Amino acid sequence: MKKVLFIVPYPTGEAPSQRFRFEQYFEILKNNHFQYIIKPFWSVRAWQVLYRPGYYFAKTGYFFIGVIKRFILLFSMRKYQFIFIHREAMPLGPPVIELLTGKILKKKIIYDFDDAIWLPNTSKQNRFVSWLKWHGKVNTICRLSWKVSCGNDVLADYAGKFNENVVVNPTTIDTDYHKPLTDSKNNPPVIGWTGTHSTAKYLALLTPALKELKKNHEFSIKIICDQPPAWDYEDFEFVSWQKEKEIEQLNSIDIGIMPLENTEWEKGKCGFKALQYMALEKPAVVSDVGVNREITDHGKTGFLCSSIEDWVDHLSALLKSETLRKELGKNGRKKVIQNYSVDSNASLFLSLFE
Repeated sequence: MKKVLFIVPYPTGEAPSQRFRFEQYFEILKNNHFQYIIKPFWSVRAWQVLYRPGYYFAKTGYFFIGVIKRFILLFSMRKYQFIFIHREAMPLGPPVIELLTGKILKKKIIYDFDDAIWLPNTSKQNRFVSWLKWHGKVNTICRLSWKVSCGNDVLADYAGKFNENVVVNPTTIDTDYHKPLTDSKNNPPVIGWTGTHSTAKYLALLTPALKELKKNHEFSIKIICDQPPAWDYEDFEFVSWQKEKEIEQLNSIDIGIMPLENTEWEKGKCGFKALQYMALEKPAVVSDVGVNREITDHGKTGFLCSSIEDWVDHLSALLKSETLRKELGKNGRKKVIQNYSVDSNASLFLSLFE
């Protein structure tokens, strides 16, 4: 039995980056004679307040508890063949745990990340600790690692400057779980967006397009998120995201949108929203940025947009035609199953431990 220790930021089953990069492979690891244990930095209680405004004393207390647990964890690392670190061992400060793990304990570190985390991108809620984030530690952790697992080519190109053993391991979808339920019968059609409070800021990019569309089309907007977005477009329905209802919630839309800015941070993103929409046979209308260009086949599984005019034209075409929505949706699911599903990526994920 090979033993793997997963050192991760968040509690199991809570954060999308963890759920869709490695947690959904746990059963596959078991079936291939692996034992594993997950050690999150933040407890469930800490997670519940982490991204809320305030709670500074609670967050500070939870942080120091996490630090103590990380150092205690070092004493049990000898029994593991692999140490899988997602993003970082500790959210603040230098890579002390990684240095001790790689240099002193000589363990095989598999370092996994799915964002351009070497760039500053601290949330508004926790901006007061941004100066402690130590973004430069990504380079050091890459050097220390046995293998580096990156969500796309942009991230892999960066990691390749510091480590020769880099694997492009895309964020994937469990297509047995993410599947269409029934044909939606929405009249008017529903344009939907899903995400967290940290990505809701991109919705503002679509305000001009949506206002223009309203002049000629009937449609509704559904926002599925952990918090209502602070958005200058008032005509939308907010649905509080619930893990146990996420498939039902997403199946209630007709068109999925994913606006992004075009900066180095966004180029490092792994297109997860587009994959979710496509897996559920919803046409994806996305910004023409980064990996979206690989995921979305323009005019076949969805549309790529570079301007407000693009958003208006492509959303208009989908709003007019249920047939087009269904055609692109079915094509999208086929592509996810073939290229971005857990089943299609299982052998590559297992190769990280070879």
